This record gives sequence, structure tokens and C-alpha cells, in this order.
Amino acid sequence: MTDSIWPTIHAERQALADELADLDAEQWQTPSLCSEWDVHDVLAHLLSAAKMTPPKFAGRFAAAGFNFDRFAAKQVALEGAGGPAATLAAFRAAQARETAPPGPKETWLGEAFVHGEDIRRPLGISHSYPLPEVARAIAFYAKSNAIIGGRNRVNGLTLKATDTDFSVGSGPLVEGPAVSLLLAASGRKSALDELSGPGVETLRERP
Repeated sequence: MTDSIWPTIHAERQALADELADLDAEQWQTPSLCSEWDVHDVLAHLLSAAKMTPPKFAGRFAAAGFNFDRFAAKQVALEGAGGPAATLAAFRAAQARETAPPGPKETWLGEAFVHGEDIRRPLGISHSYPLPEVARAIAFYAKSNAIIGGRNRVNGLTLKATDTDFSVGSGPLVEGPAVSLLLAASGRKSALDELSGPGVETLRERP
């Protein structure tokens, strides 16, 4: 496993852009798995992250009153203002960028995978993710509460992938496909139906 996240993220951006190329107006407005955002909004969010730098983040986060939800909403509105076609073109143009907001590199792997599924699943698009990198993102979520609260969500549980050699944590078992574990760790309740084990009900009860 390479330490660099960028080859994986570049490949994920290209794949997503290609898959979205032929969406019609109604499909762009499909509700995503990400609360209150449609498919176009999530792509605008991914574009914002691709174009972000630590200094830019600091200034805009401060301007949003250090409220992350307000900051993210402003960025989505900014990057999506030109409509889906313009957002997609800008996302393609940003494909090879290697900038990001401040934070651990695994955060941006998780963003690429989770938001990719936020878009793909409601549209019925299937995608094969690089499982070692998905496992890397799960392991990060299991130890960090940054933004998504992953550590609190999976604390006291064992997460075990059934499609790659990976497990993390201790306690009642939750097992299933690695991507489904990642989504569950990020709070996407719809993925819980793809998991099994005595720890699944605990995940259902946690926010």
C-alpha cells in the first residue's frame, strides 16, 4: 500500500466524473445519502475539497463563524452556482490537484469513497473501490471523531470485512463488505442492512 493518497483519489475522481457525464437534470437533483444534499450538491462539495488549501480553509472557516456545516453549505453554493455541467467540468479540471483542507490524509480517502457512494447508490451506479485503501479509511474512522464522529460510533465493536483481510476494534462483531463498513462508520444507516453480527443493532441505535 503506497503512503500517497493521491493516485487513488485521482482515479476515484476520474471514475466518478465519467459515471456522471450523461446524467439528466432530474438525476442531478436525486437526493444523495448525505443529509439535505442532492447529487449535484455532493459533487460541488467534492470540488470544493479538491480546490481547497489550508490557508483558504482557515479564512473561509473563520468567515463562517467556525461552524463547519455553515462553511460546507457556503462552499457547495459557491462551487455549484453554475449548474451541474459547469460543476462537472470544473471537477474534471481539478482531477489532478493535490491540495486539501488541513487534516490527516486518510480523511480525504474517506471523503472520496463515502461521498462517491453518497452519489452512486441513489443513482444505481455500482463501483469497485480499492479495498486496501478502503480498509485504511475505516481504520482511521475507528480512531478519530473528526467531523463525522466515527470513533464514538464504532467504539466497543469489532468491524470485520468479508471481502478483504481486515478487522479493527474489539467487542461485538459487525461484518460485511468493506465499503459497507466504511459507510456505517460514517453514519450512513442505509449500509447497516448489508452488515451482520451482534454489533449491528448497537450501530443502529447510535447517531
